[in-house]
Amino acid sequence: MTTHEPLPPGSTIAILGGGQLGRMLAVAAARLGLRTRVLSDRPDDPAFTVAAETYHHAFDDDAAIARFATGADVVTYEFENVPLSAIDVALKHAPVHPGRRPLAITQDRLAERKFLHDCDIPVAPYVAVDSLQDLAQHASKVALPAILKTRRFGYDGKGQTSVNDAADLPAAWAAIAAQPAILERRINFERELSIIAVRGLDGATVFYDLTENHHADHVLRTSTVPARAPDSVERAARRIAERIVAELDYVGTIAIEFFLVNKWGENTLLVNEIAPRVHNSGHWTLDAAHVDQFENHVRAIAGWPLGDTARHSNAVMTNLIGEEVQTWQRLADKPATCLHIYGKRTARPGRKMAHVTTLSPMT
Repeated sequence: MTTHEPLPPGSTIAILGGGQLGRMLAVAAARLGLRTRVLSDRPDDPAFTVAAETYHHAFDDDAAIARFATGADVVTYEFENVPLSAIDVALKHAPVHPGRRPLAITQDRLAERKFLHDCDIPVAPYVAVDSLQDLAQHASKVALPAILKTRRFGYDGKGQTSVNDAADLPAAWAAIAAQPAILERRINFERELSIIAVRGLDGATVFYDLTENHHADHVLRTSTVPARAPDSVERAARRIAERIVAELDYVGTIAIEFFLVNKWGENTLLVNEIAPRVHNSGHWTLDAAHVDQFENHVRAIAGWPLGDTARHSNAVMTNLIGEEVQTWQRLADKPATCLHIYGKRTARPGRKMAHVTTLSPMT
């Protein structure tokens, strides 16, 4: 079978990671008649309850990764901190999409910034810092206030801290445990936006509508479509996403997060982050698009034609964090509301437990 022949129903997709994204990928695959196996280092992950096969092993257990990938028709991943060693092992037994390079770049904030620079895509001014001396020496190049971000293992505000003036530098360096980092200028943006793109094995690329995002305590709270942005901004976002997926020879769903900056009356998009996977800001597609981001990821990595990304409704997706999931009964009774509960056993502060999407007619 060549890589461009579609996997027939009954084929097996192996997913590295068992969180809610893996769960929704497994459900999407099942709708298309495809089997899934899931590997996670936690035995009670949400995807374990819906996958056909489950593997409870560490991601750095090479022997387990080999068994997991053997017999699979394609391997994918649901989060970007999968060890590259796991991808290297899996590649010996099955194709891996989106692949190794997107992970290698997005696991390291400095590598991601350099990649974007090489693609001539604008980002916030930044400098690399490897010591407190570096931080003190180079802070003026960025212009404070700024944000100090660890190069690795940062998400939902983890691994980053604010630097308002030079007096904050020692405390900021201690706050990130003196890890290699980047210091990035704090951007006075108008809006946070994201776009979800999907690229197939044949290079065909489709896009979902530009999404407007709001965060609280560094965690995504709501995603709204349509975004409050002119058509020219959406076209620019699509051009940037298309450039990124083409350069990466990407296969699957990807999210690009932006800051929209208006300077002297001109709109500019700065890329804040690349997520090489299905993404929280695309959850609205489950209920408001003809084919959602999860099914399209499965279609892409399986070599199927990509589905229709058009939107049939306006939507506001709201994450339910921690104990907010206990409002499920009220939300289940609310008109024009779609509730998705992830099945996590413990509700902790800051933990995404579910989401709800409220639909309204397009105008």
